[in-house]
Amino acid sequence: MKEDRPLTIATDDIVVVGTGMAGLITALSLAPRPVTLITKTATLESGSSLWAKGGIAAAVGPGDTPEAHAEDTLSAGAGLSDPRRALALTREGADSLRLLVHEGVPFDRALDGTLELAREAAHGRPRIVHAGGDATGRVIMSALIERARRTPSINILRRTFAHDLIVQDGAVRGLLVFEHGKGWSCRNASHVVLATGGIGMAWWHTTNPAESTGDGLAIAARAGAELTDLEFMQFHPTALAVNTEAGNANLPLLTEALRGAGALLVDDAGERFMTSVHTAAELAPRDVVARTIEQKLARGGSVYLDMRPVVESGHDGEFPEAVHACRDAGLDPAHDLLPIVPAAHYHMGGIHVDDDGHSSLEGLWACGEVANTGVHGANRLASNSLLEAVVYARRVASGIRRMHTSRDELPLPIPGAPDAPVPGTGKDLEAIIAATRQSVSKHVGIVRCGHGLRDALRQFRSLDRRLGQVAMGELCDPAASFDRVLRWSEARNLLLVARLVALAALDREESRGAHFREDFPNPLPEWQRHQSLTVDRLA
Repeated sequence: MKEDRPLTIATDDIVVVGTGMAGLITALSLAPRPVTLITKTATLESGSSLWAKGGIAAAVGPGDTPEAHAEDTLSAGAGLSDPRRALALTREGADSLRLLVHEGVPFDRALDGTLELAREAAHGRPRIVHAGGDATGRVIMSALIERARRTPSINILRRTFAHDLIVQDGAVRGLLVFEHGKGWSCRNASHVVLATGGIGMAWWHTTNPAESTGDGLAIAARAGAELTDLEFMQFHPTALAVNTEAGNANLPLLTEALRGAGALLVDDAGERFMTSVHTAAELAPRDVVARTIEQKLARGGSVYLDMRPVVESGHDGEFPEAVHACRDAGLDPAHDLLPIVPAAHYHMGGIHVDDDGHSSLEGLWACGEVANTGVHGANRLASNSLLEAVVYARRVASGIRRMHTSRDELPLPIPGAPDAPVPGTGKDLEAIIAATRQSVSKHVGIVRCGHGLRDALRQFRSLDRRLGQVAMGELCDPAASFDRVLRWSEARNLLLVARLVALAALDREESRGAHFREDFPNPLPEWQRHQSLTVDRLA
């Protein structure tokens, strides 16, 4: 930063980055302790949590137990889920539901007042709780957003982008941010919580919203935080295939609960095909279903979800979001087969955290999809993500409350705003983003191989050099356009995430869970372990 352009300095106790379920619950759980809650979006109605079509898994039904839920979690995790943490998570399921009820979430209930429970793939029994049918995410988020807006201790900053962490002597001291209308500033903080969601926008087909550009993972990486299991990306098998050629974000997700309610997967001839692939057929683990569909599509075929059995049984009213998405696309689920495509959905890897959600860097915490808690392993069990978001957000809040802050007297290191790159155009930047996403999808997708991953890493290095030659205005100018700074920074983060994920996938020379290498098609005992990375591996 030039000396004639001094940074604005703000001092916070706690900064939470991200306003999805994990970020909101962290901030609410810390009340009445002051929290600055920041989001790069214009509204709080953002992030993947809002679009969750499934529900929350919890062992609250007759005959169900946390132990059975944990067993299913471990089975889906393909040998990499932490048994102790999985059981701890499932034991907190009922308390998590009670917390959300207290926050005003109206869960779906039967006529006798008990919670309605659905079954999803790889769950041994019905234990999925919904709100508003397949609008669970929107219903829960609406309640949490309203509570956050009414909580005096939460200071909400919209259109504020967390560009980089401020680190001193291995400890995180705050954030360098760019705020709409105000420009660059340093936010000194005793604790920074990253709850920024996933990395789905690194792929061409994704169910994630446009803001899921891996920002939290990237800024933690640049600060030197330990990252774990980045190679494991879960692809949802049944995204509605609409406008896929444009690489749109937020492809409509046809929830797995539809298959639990009787929807079938069929090919061009209208014939089921999963019965010959897995004993659970349509309810096989997501990686099996997604890979099978991907292989059919790669051979030039088409795959459809047949929702007619759900309509005929009268259960279509339980899935208003799916019905609405189909009709928006000009499809009638009562008569039409629904074209589908697998899409990047949930990242099991992330910032390595302990039982309390604390990272390898002092003062840095993470929860939600950006964190790797060790629960999901190599393949997340359906509907465990919202449960994990609630549980670890509360743990982060508890961990922060227990800590005595002793760094306030240290002088704050003042970083500079980024150097302005040499002149370029917005079209150049969009071309770099598109090339990154296409390369990730081609080489770091559902099926991978060593040759393709090495090609991808070479492409990403070249794209990174090109990015340095693209300017979106004078980035170091406090008066710079927020949208220009945001887009350049998102491209920077997407490229770093792409390089890290590709490297992790190249390193893991086996197939396990959501990670499939056609040159190493089997799981290997020596690889039944977690894999850690730091950004210096890219040097």
